[in-house]
Amino acid sequence: MLGPADFFDLSDPHVAAFFEGCTFVWEAIPHIGRHVTRLTGGEQVILGEVMAGAFISDRPVYIGRDARIEPGAYVVGPAYIGDGVVVRHGAYVRENVVLLAGSGLGHASEAKNSLFLPGAHAPHFNYVGDSILGHQVNLGAGTKLSNLGMLSEKDIATGKRPTIVLHIDEEAYDTGLAKFGAILGDGAQTGCNSVLNPGCLVAPRTLVYANVSLRKGYHAPDSIIKLRQNVRRIDKEAR
Repeated sequence: MLGPADFFDLSDPHVAAFFEGCTFVWEAIPHIGRHVTRLTGGEQVILGEVMAGAFISDRPVYIGRDARIEPGAYVVGPAYIGDGVVVRHGAYVRENVVLLAGSGLGHASEAKNSLFLPGAHAPHFNYVGDSILGHQVNLGAGTKLSNLGMLSEKDIATGKRPTIVLHIDEEAYDTGLAKFGAILGDGAQTGCNSVLNPGCLVAPRTLVYANVSLRKGYHAPDSIIKLRQNVRRIDKEAR
């Protein structure tokens, strides 16, 4: 239920490599930086189009064939931007981001220490931090994958933050991660302005409706998660 194969199609060796040795799916997150180094070779290689007005830092960055970095985008890196990826105007690619073939980061969207599997998109006003998006995942406009709890204060003695603990089926799982956004399985989608709180595991093909604030923990596959609210209409004169 919590292994990589429960969330993603791992038949492609290029995808499976990110999850080698992982018992739990979240164990891949702290290794994203290592895979960026593996894929870039510690160098900067630009095969795609970097349009005028886009900025690429001098860190290791790979930009694949037919990829496009639009004006106003800022790629800090290190980052791997695969074939056919589009990084749209105003997007912010921070450290240790992998965008595999056909994925995309859109206008005013930010990604940090995250893995986008083929076809995953965060197209409009999204934040993706310390997260993994499966094949063909789509984030609705304004979706935020929050990666740090509000009460996650640093210990005065150690300077470290507490790790995120998930409670699933009456068992506690210490992820070992102080920063952990969300993991969305293949085909999952979110509606506009949804917030996935730190430590959300959204299984394949599940739909999270607009404006939902989703609690951490496991959310089963093939589900629809709705926000219930009451809406009234009254005449102006009756106010």
